[in-house]
Amino acid sequence: MSPSLALRRVRHLSTAAIYSSFTAANDPSTSPASTRYAQESAVRRLAKSHRFADIKTFLESHKSQPQITHEPFLSSLIRSYGVAGMFENALNTYNQMTDLGTPRSALSFNALLSACVNSKVFDRVPLYFDEFPAKFGFQPDKFSYGILLKAYCEMGSPETAMQRLSEMEEKGIEIGVISFTTILHALYKEGRIDDAEKFWDEMVTKEKCTPDVGSYNVKLWHVHHSGKPEAVKALMEEMENAGIQPDTISYNYLITCYCLNGMMDEAKKVYDDLSKAKGLNPNAATFRTLIFHLCKKGRFVTAYKVFKKSVKVHKIPDFNTLKYLLEGLAKGGHMDEAKAMIRTTNKKFPPELLKAWGKLAEDLGLGNVGNEETEKGVDSADENKAST
Repeated sequence: MSPSLALRRVRHLSTAAIYSSFTAANDPSTSPASTRYAQESAVRRLAKSHRFADIKTFLESHKSQPQITHEPFLSSLIRSYGVAGMFENALNTYNQMTDLGTPRSALSFNALLSACVNSKVFDRVPLYFDEFPAKFGFQPDKFSYGILLKAYCEMGSPETAMQRLSEMEEKGIEIGVISFTTILHALYKEGRIDDAEKFWDEMVTKEKCTPDVGSYNVKLWHVHHSGKPEAVKALMEEMENAGIQPDTISYNYLITCYCLNGMMDEAKKVYDDLSKAKGLNPNAATFRTLIFHLCKKGRFVTAYKVFKKSVKVHKIPDFNTLKYLLEGLAKGGHMDEAKAMIRTTNKKFPPELLKAWGKLAEDLGLGNVGNEETEKGVDSADENKAST
């Protein structure tokens, strides 16, 4: 079984079956990137169910494999412990590298720093940054500095992050756009608008860093809070003039801004144009935002049509958004849509949500829906319409 197939199974299996599913995919012939992706996804699912003992058993078993002397392989274990929030295990694994015969470089160091950030022990990052490179004889790279800057920003110290940015310049280390964007976002998040604009001008105008769509999306995140769609559109035009095409996240900010202003037709048009005119695909946030605000305006049937599209592209919104929709459909007398929605979600929701969903359906007088001999969800209903 390939790691990609195992990953698809992981999303639907019970936690008890995850371990065996990934073990079957952990084939030495597969690429390290695919294996790491599947491994971290399995660990996330186990962590969500608080199966930390199983995670430890799962990851520690890898240390007896021949690949453990390869730094990328061991680094994936460190990262996975970080994904689970099991930082002490990540640190122990890093400290075991000498005994395991695994060389150290910025690669494994970056895995450890990432584990710090994922485990939210941000204060450890600068400590290790100042200690481990000299202790183990390697140089931090631009990715190491990027994680360091993120840690400072997470600790509420973007000033210190900017000081280390100057250190990167002095050492001739490339300032990556991710580092730039991280500090920019921290300044906007703290409400330091003038400092954020000054930082942008200093970095971009002086050509120290070239912004990308992510950088502009941080600015859009700030601008859309102003509640002025015109300001969001103007910034998106600035992006395009700079040769940067807005992405789905960019358009989500415009959709949200329209929704907050009650301009639902305009928001729906942006959504409709995403695929048709822009060649982009709506993401989960697109569907969640639009469905919620359509419901808020009482446009439940339109919201249901958007929901149907989310099902087809496997981007179903969260439970609370769909609860809002189902209640609106049922209370508004749109029983066919409500029943079809229940049949679909009964098939799509993970087991941990089905009990709450069933209770909601029962409270709305729809408790028997989905128990009929022949269930017809959104997809099958659409297929029947297409065939007539």
